[in-house]
Amino acid sequence: MDVIWNRPERNARGPKPAHTRDEVAEAGVRVADAEGIDAVSMRRVATELGVGVASLYRYLTSKDDLLDLMVDAAMRAQDPPPRSGEWRADLRALAEAGRALMLRHPWLPPVAAARPNLGPGSLRWMEAWYQAIDGHGLSADEMLVSVTTVQLFVQGAVTSEVAARGLDFDAWLAAQGDYGDSIIRDGAYPATIRVMVEARGPHESGRGEKAFTRGLEQLLDGIAATMG
Repeated sequence: MDVIWNRPERNARGPKPAHTRDEVAEAGVRVADAEGIDAVSMRRVATELGVGVASLYRYLTSKDDLLDLMVDAAMRAQDPPPRSGEWRADLRALAEAGRALMLRHPWLPPVAAARPNLGPGSLRWMEAWYQAIDGHGLSADEMLVSVTTVQLFVQGAVTSEVAARGLDFDAWLAAQGDYGDSIIRDGAYPATIRVMVEARGPHESGRGEKAFTRGLEQLLDGIAATMG
């Protein structure tokens, strides 16, 4: 079956649809943002639009089409940051903008990871990522690895941040007190114990933001080492 981007929005036959693909996608995004991706179904989106579920098949052939449209709608709603011409600053800006976008749409990382998307919004972001490091001595495969590695870092960081919402991390740390002390006394995991005792990051305010920034800079250092 052709991907949705290769099909006309309106069939040559049949009545004119009451809604556009964009409106269908936006309805799906509203449901996912408010209720989570598990709440998204053809029936639920039809209800959001005030139409019968059968009428959605004038726009889509499956729920996969709906998910593709939703991902691309979320990507199109925010422009990639403008290029500065300095690759490191541009990758940093793209990573930070991508993180902000995914935190607004917490369902986006797992859906985008499961269904690579080549819609117009997604392609615009993809082009921005590759342009940021093109012309710096990397082969096409090296560009792919570099961009994918940073994107996976962003997706993983956002997934962790979203999963931790509602968790009082300071209270969790305090609750580990006696057990943590027993791990340290036992001495069976020396590298882990060193981190437990010496690491300051978990105790800082804004630790999620700071961990993201530090991790991203280490990744950019690694990319810099591969450039000619």
